[in-house]
Amino acid sequence: MSEKRSTLDKVMEVSLRRGLVFPTAEIYGGFAGVYDFGPVGSFLRENLINFWLQYFVKTEIDPPVYLLSGGTVLPFEVLKASGHVDHFVDPIVSCSSPECKTEFRADHLIEDATGQFVEGLDEQELTRIIRENNIRCPNCDSELADVTIFNLMLATKVGAGKGTVAYMRPETAQIMFLDFKRTAISMRAKLPFGIAQVGSSYRNEISPRKGLIRLREFEQMEIEMFVDPATLNEQPNFDEIKNVKLRLLTREGQEKEPQEILEITADESVKQNILPNQYFAYYLAKETVFYTRCGIPRDKFRFRHMKPEETPHYSGGNWDLEIELPRGENSQIVEIVGNAYRQAYDLGNHAKHSGEDLSIETENGENIIAHVVEPSFGVDRSTHCILEHCFREKGVDRDWTWFQFPNVIAPISVQVYPLMRKDGMPEKARDIYVKLKKDAGFNAIYDQAGSIGRRYARADEIGCPYCLTIDYTTLEDDSVTIRDRDSMKQIRVPLSKLVDILRQLLEENIKFAEAGQPV
Repeated sequence: MSEKRSTLDKVMEVSLRRGLVFPTAEIYGGFAGVYDFGPVGSFLRENLINFWLQYFVKTEIDPPVYLLSGGTVLPFEVLKASGHVDHFVDPIVSCSSPECKTEFRADHLIEDATGQFVEGLDEQELTRIIRENNIRCPNCDSELADVTIFNLMLATKVGAGKGTVAYMRPETAQIMFLDFKRTAISMRAKLPFGIAQVGSSYRNEISPRKGLIRLREFEQMEIEMFVDPATLNEQPNFDEIKNVKLRLLTREGQEKEPQEILEITADESVKQNILPNQYFAYYLAKETVFYTRCGIPRDKFRFRHMKPEETPHYSGGNWDLEIELPRGENSQIVEIVGNAYRQAYDLGNHAKHSGEDLSIETENGENIIAHVVEPSFGVDRSTHCILEHCFREKGVDRDWTWFQFPNVIAPISVQVYPLMRKDGMPEKARDIYVKLKKDAGFNAIYDQAGSIGRRYARADEIGCPYCLTIDYTTLEDDSVTIRDRDSMKQIRVPLSKLVDILRQLLEENIKFAEAGQPV
């Protein structure tokens, strides 16, 4: 088995076993491209989303970012106006064998077979490459048919009888353009301002990949920042992030062998006209900070400038945040954030097709169509990359695999154990657990099954930062031990200070060794 597969399989195995991720409809054989998040994984994803909301939405004051939650079924007319009906497509190729007839995404098949990057090429060019390289069906080795184009949207019917054609939304963005005017009026908003949304999107992927990388139903966290084009280089908070170093893979850097990453500050990237404007660079800098705090090493991701053939015709610049997954020589690059300077395309198109005036008055009294800077985050892909980068192999410093999740996204904050199931320890432990979970609001688990070592191992496997043990000393002096996941060291603290100490540890305001008496 290849290193690429074995690393992924190890992560998925512990994820299945410990309640992070389950295949949808598993008892019926599963359903490709759709996954469920289990009891532990749901908290991991919720914490990731809450951290994103706090960092990108709730703490943004000038300009403000407003949160909304939109419908997931959209009329045909909306997606016709947005261009999705005509242009939201992928190349598909089928096996010519009547017994097989398996369908593949053509560009991915070519890239896997040749290593050649072909995204954005038309179906005729992709067919030519398949023929010249004698690429055959991976399942049965039969010849492949010509490449055709496949629309990725999931169609549905709304209403009785024949119904009306509609689509499950392929992205969350369109809701924010459709609600732009209502948001501006209801919030008395003036440019610049943003609209954010977290929600599901749907794409009829040709060949969903194993794990959470390529799904048919997925979650997005997205912002549309609406700006007067005359003020795109006047981002009010730019000084706060201007010195953040970005790792940029420019179009020129992609042509070199090996590819050359440019390390440059957000400020210099705008001054040198590498990035289109301050608003755009602002989000790339914040994404750099965000993902490093989520446990992904800075040297394992970069922002790649999309090539001309990949870039939408309306775009003033598209840079994807790409993560390198830790798979040895067979490392895989995964896009988890799409950053786009969409200019005035979306509001202009919807104004044209709907007949609604979507202009807004600037400070100068001029009515304009706002320009848009869009960072679009994939929740599921981000979660997958966090799982792989926080995964720790068995045998390095302990005899089990484990996850080293940062505290800010760890699904379970603390576990509570009685050392033994006798002499009043379970009752005392249970009382502490209830107070931590119900009164103090910690996401806690109570566990009294098995040896204390096995319980520590189970806690490590779901990335829980701290474990509390109630023992005979607790019954004597009302103190407990706290075990640190990363160092496996322990300290003893009084119950009277437990809640405060745990908060400080989880918020990283105090070092573990300084939080109590070493054990």
